[in-house]
Amino acid sequence: MNSTLKQKKMNHSLRKTTLPIILFLALLAFGYRNISAHTQVDTAPQWQEVELVFEAEQEYNNPYTDVEMAVEFSGPDGRELRRPAFWDGDNVWRVRFASPAAAGEWNWRSVSSETTDSGLHGHSGTLRATEYSGENKLLLHGLLRMSPEGRNVIHADGTPFLMIGDTPWALPFRGTEKSVTAYAQNRQERGFNTALLMSVQPDRRVDGPRDRNAEGGFGVAFEDLPDGHLNELNPGYFQTLDGLIDILLDHGIVPVYNPVFQGFGWKGGQALGSHADPSEYSRYVRYLIARYGARPAMWLVVADGYGKEPVAAPAGQTVQELDAYSQPTGIHYSPYDDLMPEWSDDPRFGFHFNRAYQDEEWLDFQWAQTGHNADHHPHEVFRMYENEPVKAVANGEPTYERIGVPDKATGWWQGHEAWLNFTSGGTMGVIYGAGGLWNWKLTPDEEGWADWANTNASWEQSIQFEGSKYVGYIGRALEGLDLTDIQRRPDLAYGALALAKESELYIVYLPEGDSVRLGGLKEPMTYRWFDPKEGKWTGSGTIQSGSISTLNAPNNEPWVLIATRQ
Repeated sequence: MNSTLKQKKMNHSLRKTTLPIILFLALLAFGYRNISAHTQVDTAPQWQEVELVFEAEQEYNNPYTDVEMAVEFSGPDGRELRRPAFWDGDNVWRVRFASPAAAGEWNWRSVSSETTDSGLHGHSGTLRATEYSGENKLLLHGLLRMSPEGRNVIHADGTPFLMIGDTPWALPFRGTEKSVTAYAQNRQERGFNTALLMSVQPDRRVDGPRDRNAEGGFGVAFEDLPDGHLNELNPGYFQTLDGLIDILLDHGIVPVYNPVFQGFGWKGGQALGSHADPSEYSRYVRYLIARYGARPAMWLVVADGYGKEPVAAPAGQTVQELDAYSQPTGIHYSPYDDLMPEWSDDPRFGFHFNRAYQDEEWLDFQWAQTGHNADHHPHEVFRMYENEPVKAVANGEPTYERIGVPDKATGWWQGHEAWLNFTSGGTMGVIYGAGGLWNWKLTPDEEGWADWANTNASWEQSIQFEGSKYVGYIGRALEGLDLTDIQRRPDLAYGALALAKESELYIVYLPEGDSVRLGGLKEPMTYRWFDPKEGKWTGSGTIQSGSISTLNAPNNEPWVLIATRQ
């Protein structure tokens, strides 16, 4: 047996190397470049991923399906965490761990379903927790969790995390180090901090070269996916994906992992997600948690579905059982919340109202989809906001910019849609999409999509679409505000689109300027006007306590009023 810990500095050209040394620490220090990759150490900086590597002594017909392994960690103040291991090819298993503590010792012990395998079972060691010394903003505040009342996402230290999400769904199986670096740089500059991902190419009836630089090409995660199964895992695919995820995190972008897409899929070629064997699907969820769960992440157990697919509940329960850090878990729905789809009369597919498993503890958020007809449907977000028990909500799929036709949902349409959804109760954040980007088209003329889902633009052209900058401005407007468990409160703005924490924080969206009246002012407030089209602040003032104040927007263009307690 060779049990090792490897130190890694995460950068855009990260490569994994196995050294013949007994003990190493794998530190994913996002943002560092050209630093020596390996140093013999025994520390675990707070919230920074460390990796234990084990080599099996026995041979297995299918290591992915035949063996389960985990490492149990006992730490400061009696805290205990259990992290599953994942098979990484040949006879190698890895366990990734992030210390929630900044001081103290973690004792670890490996356990395996194959108790006679001395390479995997019964090993132990110690890690010393230390303070994080890196500069990655995600790790400075810790992994993600839900707010106390469940309205939005926060970091481990309580710092709010307002999701400004993008939808490069096909990035995991089409992206390269070069293309994902360009993408991440652009999205970081535009203010995005979240990316929704199909973790595998989900379509059973799609063929193409295994070349990410060739038209129609894609990486293959499971050799037997075309046959309707998830048993023959390709470790090389995930080793490539590791590097792409590193790039996203290095640019402050949190991945949202959907295991296998449920709805349309990549090209409409019979996506497996809805029909997968639940046990195989849950095993793969376990694998994702093992491989990516010790770094910032969210889990999307169903995407573009009706919520009650046979895989949904087992997958959610698997996350609840195995995610030691309880990072956010949710469902992304099809647009058929209050109607039947035109392509089916099966009652399962319509009238789901975006509330499947609303009562379940494993479910943290619900995301609507308002379809691709360039219609604004804020009532769907409001309706989800009103559901009980409380779950965080967002519009997970508004109309993608330029999808189908070049003038659809372009420019400010996207900014208005985002502010409308947010102030209608979508307190988890906002999500943007673009034709050509969601499917990661390599060239404008690449073929393979129906007209309604296509766009005459490549992913590289799509990231320049105007609408995305307006969505990104939302993060700029709300940066530094304590949004934790903010509520939909139009009553405090006399019917205007408003979120508020009474007498502490007011956010009011005025699509056509004009004026707004604020009530419930028990403390003096300071207000500012934010121009959501220019991304700039202009005008400020104070409001006295105990009054009903009428504030006039600078003009009849869209404006956002933000008032905070002095």
